[in-house]
Amino acid sequence: MLGVLARNWWALLIRGIAAVIFGLLVFFWPAASGFALVIVFGAYALVDGVFAIVAAVRAAEAHQRWIAFALEGIIGIIIAALVFFDPLLVGVALYYTIAVWAVLTGILELVAAFQLRSLVPNEWMLILGGILSIAFGVLLIIYPLIGILTVLYLIGFYAILFGVVMIVFSFRLRSHATATA
Repeated sequence: MLGVLARNWWALLIRGIAAVIFGLLVFFWPAASGFALVIVFGAYALVDGVFAIVAAVRAAEAHQRWIAFALEGIIGIIIAALVFFDPLLVGVALYYTIAVWAVLTGILELVAAFQLRSLVPNEWMLILGGILSIAFGVLLIIYPLIGILTVLYLIGFYAILFGVVMIVFSFRLRSHATATA
C-alpha cells in the first residue's frame, strides 16, 4: 500500500490543495449565497471522492488494501450527487450533511492511517487528518444552532487545516517514493 501511495503522492497533494482553496474561498467571500456554498461543497466532495477512488483502484491493482479508500471515495461521490440533485433542499440539510461526511471520512482516514502505521514509522499526519475530520463533524452535531457565519468560518478553517495536513503528507510520501526509487 505504501508503494502505491508513494507513487501517487500527487493525488493527495491535489486533495490538499483543493481543500485549502475551498477554505480560503469561504474566508474571502463569507457573504456568498448559500447556493454557492452548496455547489462549491459539492464540487469539493466530488473531487475528494474521485481522488480517493483513484487511490483505491491503484491500491487494488497492486493487491494492497483498498477498501477504506474506496468507501471514502464512494461517500464523497454520494454526498456530491445529493448536493447536485437538489441544491435547495441540501442547502437546508448541508449543516448535517457536512457533519456526517466529516465524521465518516475521519473514521475511514483513521482506518487507512492505522493500516499504514506498520509501513511508515511515526506516521501521524493522516491520523491527525482523521481526528480533525471527526472533531469537526462532532462539533457540528453538538452545536446545531450555531450561526451560519460561524459555520462558514469553521468549514473554512477545517478545510485549510485538513488541506495543509494532506499537502504535508503528500510530500512525505513523495520523499519516500524518491528514497525507494
